[in-house]
Amino acid sequence: MNYRRLGRSGLKVSELAFGSWVTYGNQLDEGIARECMAAAHDAGVNFFDNAEVYAKGRSETIMGDALAKLAWRRESYVVSTKFYWGLHDGPNQKNTLNRKYLMQAIDGSLSRLRLDHVDLVFCHRSDPETPIEETVRAMHDMIVAGKALYWGTSEWSAAEIAAAWEIAERHHLHKPVMEQPQYNLFHRERVEKEYARLYDDYGIGTTTWSPLASGLLTGKYSDGVPADSRAALKGFEWLAERILEPRRIQQVKSLAPIAGELGCTLAQMSLAWCLKNPNVSTVITGASRPSQVTENMKALDVVPKLTSDVMARIEAIVTA
Repeated sequence: MNYRRLGRSGLKVSELAFGSWVTYGNQLDEGIARECMAAAHDAGVNFFDNAEVYAKGRSETIMGDALAKLAWRRESYVVSTKFYWGLHDGPNQKNTLNRKYLMQAIDGSLSRLRLDHVDLVFCHRSDPETPIEETVRAMHDMIVAGKALYWGTSEWSAAEIAAAWEIAERHHLHKPVMEQPQYNLFHRERVEKEYARLYDDYGIGTTTWSPLASGLLTGKYSDGVPADSRAALKGFEWLAERILEPRRIQQVKSLAPIAGELGCTLAQMSLAWCLKNPNVSTVITGASRPSQVTENMKALDVVPKLTSDVMARIEAIVTA
């Protein structure tokens, strides 16, 4: 495993991370979740991603129980959570980044994770109804209180991130260190273009999600939706609609032969492609069984095989 600095911070995260979105609480119980985390940790993964809203809090509970049983040294791993959507209806309880919600949400997450602090905490979306300065000050105070070590954003616009950073700079507050955007062969604009100035100007790192385009880049949806896939889960019908776009399916079929020539799976090639971007700090992977974790980790061996010629061939297919 290789490790990269999280932006301009001193924190190092594994190039491949392990995340719990969709799977924990929806597809995995604590036993299998623990086995997947153990397989990832054995491969050198040190970053485990989570969020308050995943499975309505159950994802954090499952990860917390797993961490307690695995009993790793706390210094050896990095855990994240994210806030915005909330777990309850009502004002100050959902779809907000106001101070009241944030300061209470972190306590709930720490209780479920069975930790005294998280390493990374993200504002899961931006909140147009709360002044950015209020959010920045709340995140700063969360860090000062020792409940989180670094804070960042997820799917914020470049302008919003810049505004938060400048407010923090002006008032000598803890600045946002990282952004968690979607990034894969089919979803590139924000990471490659919109955020371009943020990397040099503010030293922002990225913990990218959905590197396989919700499974599309594994090739398993090329002939429809398998019954055991996440796109077949109740409540994820929107995912099936997005995945079954004919143009994308054809592009996936065209990419498969390149992976074959490289001696890897399409998924491994797609993960490796994300790692070729130097502005990607870590790529968050998911898995529903330990063998999938092991297969994903093999993407690290594919990165050196992605020469400029291979990258050009991939580019020609996905931009056609």
